[in-house]
Amino acid sequence: MSALARAELTLLGRTKATLLAALFAPMLLPFSLSANVDHMDLKGTGLSAGSVILPSSIGFSLLFAVYSSLVTVYAARREELVLKRLRTGELRDAEILAGAALPSAAIALVQCLVLTAACAVLLDVGAPPAPHLAVLGLLLGLVMWPPLAALTASFSRSVEGAQVATMPLLMVSLLGSGTFIPLEVMPDRLASACELLPLTPVITLIRGGWTGDLSAHDTLGALVTAVAWTVLAVFAVRRWFRWEPRR
Repeated sequence: MSALARAELTLLGRTKATLLAALFAPMLLPFSLSANVDHMDLKGTGLSAGSVILPSSIGFSLLFAVYSSLVTVYAARREELVLKRLRTGELRDAEILAGAALPSAAIALVQCLVLTAACAVLLDVGAPPAPHLAVLGLLLGLVMWPPLAALTASFSRSVEGAQVATMPLLMVSLLGSGTFIPLEVMPDRLASACELLPLTPVITLIRGGWTGDLSAHDTLGALVTAVAWTVLAVFAVRRWFRWEPRR
């Protein structure tokens, strides 16, 4: 797996478009979000600009550095018959997919650490009162989004189609998971529906880590939602993932 991860990192470095999207999109989006936060009415929500922007920044990293880039990677390796050839070796299916995901997950982890440090300095968010929730949310996100990327790639016929296939879940997650608009300022019914999206429990746990006011009930609900999405994604990948191109 480590050899596969090193090879995938080398290939990722040669794919300039995917690499730039993975590296710089999550770093630039928080700047656009900061202008919107200034116009939000956060009174009575218990949120500050820092507790809105920091979890959202981590969400951007998971969406672009992990999900969006991995959909392209899986589709490209399938069309090039790389995945089919790897299955003839010693690696099991899960190890092949995990090895290909390790570079993207590592990039996202580094980005999250950099963004956290930047927000701590620029927005004065301070140390999280409940750091275990923030760490748990990040780990769940790093585990959940690779199988979701593999599932999305399995329904695309080409690398170009894979880039389009990411858009529905990407846009829904950006608009409804508390990244651009916190759930606390949404209408109750809309917020309840958005709590079921895959990115929402990650944002909820990370934001709860910095606000320190996430109840045990809400924590358990976020954990159940995140685990359910992960289990469903893994099951769907095992059942429907395509290892070779459609003919």
